[in-house]
Amino acid sequence: MKKPPKKTALQEIEGINGVSRLNRKAISQLRKKLPLADPDELTDKLLSGDPVALSKAITLIESASPKHFETGQKIIRKCLPYTGNAVRIGITGVPGVGKSTFIESLGKLYTGQGHKVAVLAIDPSSTLSKGSILGDKTRMETLVRDKNAFIRPSPSGDNPGGVARKTRETILLCEAAGFDRIIVETVGVGQSETMAHSMVDFFLLLKLAGAGDELQGIKRGIIELADLIVINKADGDNINQARLAQKAFQTALHFYPPKPSGWTPEVLLASALNNKGIDKIAAKIDAYIKLTKENGFFEQNRLEQNKYWLFETVNLTLKNNFYNRPEIQKKLKKLLIQMKKKEITAFEAAKKLLS
Repeated sequence: MKKPPKKTALQEIEGINGVSRLNRKAISQLRKKLPLADPDELTDKLLSGDPVALSKAITLIESASPKHFETGQKIIRKCLPYTGNAVRIGITGVPGVGKSTFIESLGKLYTGQGHKVAVLAIDPSSTLSKGSILGDKTRMETLVRDKNAFIRPSPSGDNPGGVARKTRETILLCEAAGFDRIIVETVGVGQSETMAHSMVDFFLLLKLAGAGDELQGIKRGIIELADLIVINKADGDNINQARLAQKAFQTALHFYPPKPSGWTPEVLLASALNNKGIDKIAAKIDAYIKLTKENGFFEQNRLEQNKYWLFETVNLTLKNNFYNRPEIQKKLKKLLIQMKKKEITAFEAAKKLLS
């Protein structure tokens, strides 16, 4: 008789067996019993700066439930007169560049100056499980305890580039709650930079030195979107490489046409971990806002962004309405089977659905 293999510390232990799946019908019935928030009461609390009310309102607009969505829209309509008074800052960079540490340092600087800071961090969702880690609250340990800061991690879901579809509405709610510095952190992959750029006033690009990122940045054209480039982790043995990267990016900026804002982007060094260079970056953001408000670009840019999101919302609504129609869902299942059997191409299937 063969002996069972010896167990070692390297082996995984067997998990609990027999765990049943969640009963979808029971969950659906439970949700129906949950009372909907009163929009007037929730709005009043939100406008007074209540962070719990703000969180509840954001949850409503992120919900896929039609009832929750309608309640969320009522709250947004009531909040609109109190929006638009914040500076919206987009921050992006590849994973590992130190976005969370940088945002925490910048956020602490702002709260120390008497500002109220809201951080909207978009966490990447798994394409397989659709789940997200939502770990920004654990990465920004100091800022999360600041009474003048609000951190809201949101799953990116299947939205293009990882920017959550409801981020723009969340910005409005945060402004109505009294936050005058809104920081939008993107995943840093795909089209997230472009999407974030369309909802902020100032766009900051974080880079690393010595990672071959200089040429990559030029190839991707991301520099064209940036109002400021910051070489992070410019400390210790990395300081010389950071200075070389600074010169490389500064040279690259000369190849791009002048910005319609009238602003000339720069490249700065920073060490978010050691809290160095953050004050200079905040000063540059203030200078940009001052310039664009004086030359009229600030308001014009926000108007263009509103137009952009009008068309985006129309397109998204048409798409959702199309796929939610029962006859389309039924036809789609049949066409997918035909495609699997190689009886029809994807283009033919699309034409049939649209007709």
